[in-house]
Amino acid sequence: MQYSEGQVGRVFTVRIDDGEDFIREIERFVAAMNIQSGMIHFLGAVRSAKVVTGPKEPVIPPVPRHEEIFGGWELLGFATIYPGEEGPSIHIHTAAGKGIRSLAGCLREKAEVYLVVEAIVTEFVGISAKRIPDERTGVDLPVFDRTLP
Repeated sequence: MQYSEGQVGRVFTVRIDDGEDFIREIERFVAAMNIQSGMIHFLGAVRSAKVVTGPKEPVIPPVPRHEEIFGGWELLGFATIYPGEEGPSIHIHTAAGKGIRSLAGCLREKAEVYLVVEAIVTEFVGISAKRIPDERTGVDLPVFDRTLP
């Protein structure tokens, strides 16, 4: 187990509007505010989005299972922010639902907002972390400065 200790820095509330891409806009906001580490809580809805809903089989490295949703799905989610190889790296997970259908997974590539997505972005300060590719798993994992004995 690895970990890092820090404190809460700035806290932002963000509104992303109908037709905008939630992923691109939250990435743009994090970069513009120079947030190196933190978390994002969000709720709202999307017209369409791409979601990885787990691996096709539980093997390492995983082969992702992709789903695409259309037509106004409600979202509730959480994301982490750590420095990556090319700036802030944001890992976004969501639960999505429409009617009695639901799914959960990692938002990837696109998420076109329907009406609004509201987000709370919490910055962490003093955290020593970096998201880097892990050779064994084939996944970009956060790496921290401490280990628990």
